[in-house]
Amino acid sequence: MAIWALVMFAVLFILLLAGFPVAFTLGAVAVAFGSIFLGTGFFDLLPLRIWGIMTNFTLLAVPLFVFMGVVLERSGIAESLLETMGRLFGRVRGGLAISVVIVGALLAATTGVVGASVVTMAVIALPAMLKHHYAPSLAAGTIAASGTLGQIIPPSIILILLGDVIGVPVGQLFIGAAVPGIMLVSAYMIYIAYIAWRRPDFAPAIEQQSDNNTHLGLAIIKSLIPPLLLVLTVLGSIFFGIASPTESAAVGALGALILAAIHGRLNLSNLNQAMQQTTRLTSMVFLIFIGATAFGLVFVGMGGDKLVFDIFDQLPGGKWSFLLVSMLLIFILGFFLDFIEICFIVVPIIAPVAIHLGIDPLWFALLIALNLQTSFLTPPFGFSLFYLKASAQMLALGDIYKGIVPFIVIQLIVLTLIIIFPDITLWLPNLME
Repeated sequence: MAIWALVMFAVLFILLLAGFPVAFTLGAVAVAFGSIFLGTGFFDLLPLRIWGIMTNFTLLAVPLFVFMGVVLERSGIAESLLETMGRLFGRVRGGLAISVVIVGALLAATTGVVGASVVTMAVIALPAMLKHHYAPSLAAGTIAASGTLGQIIPPSIILILLGDVIGVPVGQLFIGAAVPGIMLVSAYMIYIAYIAWRRPDFAPAIEQQSDNNTHLGLAIIKSLIPPLLLVLTVLGSIFFGIASPTESAAVGALGALILAAIHGRLNLSNLNQAMQQTTRLTSMVFLIFIGATAFGLVFVGMGGDKLVFDIFDQLPGGKWSFLLVSMLLIFILGFFLDFIEICFIVVPIIAPVAIHLGIDPLWFALLIALNLQTSFLTPPFGFSLFYLKASAQMLALGDIYKGIVPFIVIQLIVLTLIIIFPDITLWLPNLME
């Protein structure tokens, strides 16, 4: 029966690649194989599992953070940030690209919505970069990679989901992810500076009229201080134990409404659209979660978890072999599956093995989150590539693929460093305790 559990997994993978809806495919495959091998009575356990999901206080942070991100997306913060950063760094070779990275990091720490970040920067920054003779590949790669920083920089939705699936406190995940996020941002800027130095024609400086320093200073304060205050409020309340991640998400949602009001964008139309988009995104996540719960219940009932456990447990090299194989598996699956699908289908199977082998679950969750970030950039199903191409028709697909390769390599280098030096991610959570 355990072999049939692996067959069930293969059938699911084939159906997902064929384009069937994820949530309903998970449920249908689970019901079909469960009814055949375990009987329909086995599903009496399923309502209790679903009830546990819907009453999970931690998961309440998901719609709150999504709402915060959607409201901020419509508040005009991204536009003012890009304009100010462009004025500040534009005179330096590669300055526009560095501005995009900084804005991407700030949007990640406030909105956390990858699609919104990529589309916003593609619409606003890309025409300016191409107008000033930036190489299309460098411009495309910078925007796509910067837009995906919302996957690792808290408050990230995937960190909340991984925390629930693996059983790690979300607050510790948020704090632990801060350092890898800073490392990625720094590595992106170093790479851009290097390219601008080696190939000045790829990232030329912009000749600007002299800015009034007072006006520029006021613009920086006006565009930077509000989102930074919001980030410090949300993450600081978690770090100092003032609020739980769910409570800080509520504070963040309220802060987003205040910022939207300050920018004059808080009206019934925008609020209605933000609530509708939040409902759609949250419903999608929870439907997939429920389908994955049904699938996982049948998979475990058929003994698939024990078979996978035995396979990984017998690998030569212990936990290091397991880490290598599991990270490689997630990276390859990222070419074909969405990060939510990997989180709900693959992670529950391999996480118990990691804990059995003595791997710190917090560290393992952060490795998975950083690995899953590459799934947004890897063809053929990298969602950031789709967002970028859809909002920037002037870019050739070849330029997009060529531009994202160095940034994928950078992400893998940072992932390798964190595997070799676990304390990079663990020292802040330990300090928090």
